[in-house]
Amino acid sequence: MTNPLTFHFKDDGSVPNNPLPMLVYKSALNLGGNPEREIETLFTANGWGHGQWRNGIFPFVHYHSMIHEALGIARGHARVRFGGNGGEELALSPGDIAVLPAGTGHQRLSDGGGLVVIGAYPPQGTYNLCRGGKAEHDAALATIPQVPTPESDPVRGKDGPLPRLWRR
Repeated sequence: MTNPLTFHFKDDGSVPNNPLPMLVYKSALNLGGNPEREIETLFTANGWGHGQWRNGIFPFVHYHSMIHEALGIARGHARVRFGGNGGEELALSPGDIAVLPAGTGHQRLSDGGGLVVIGAYPPQGTYNLCRGGKAEHDAALATIPQVPTPESDPVRGKDGPLPRLWRR
């Protein structure tokens, strides 16, 4: 398996983002007959089984200021902008996994129908949904640095690149 792509996003005044890199594993899994279960099993085996969900990606800019998030594409294709309105647009396909450090803006711009995303979180942190207002942004600047670095990478486990790349 190749190393993940890394992306850095700056605070845009609305979305704080995070100085830690967002990781994207392209074709992390060669999915079979039950792709949702395969991604859920991978995340759980690597310590990211908390709060798992199956859905899509919201069509509005949002971020989570108190927890990191993993997004695994099980079905369908999507165009997603990461990093807020001035961020990077990426095409995601089945088997792709994005790992977002707390504060990273994300928004589904389009999908081809039938999109199923598996979301998951590490055991440390608290889920919240922020949409980029001034008060949320200012509060997020205080909470983001307090979110603990996960002990493992949701794709490659304890020996994966995340713990090394996310050292503060």
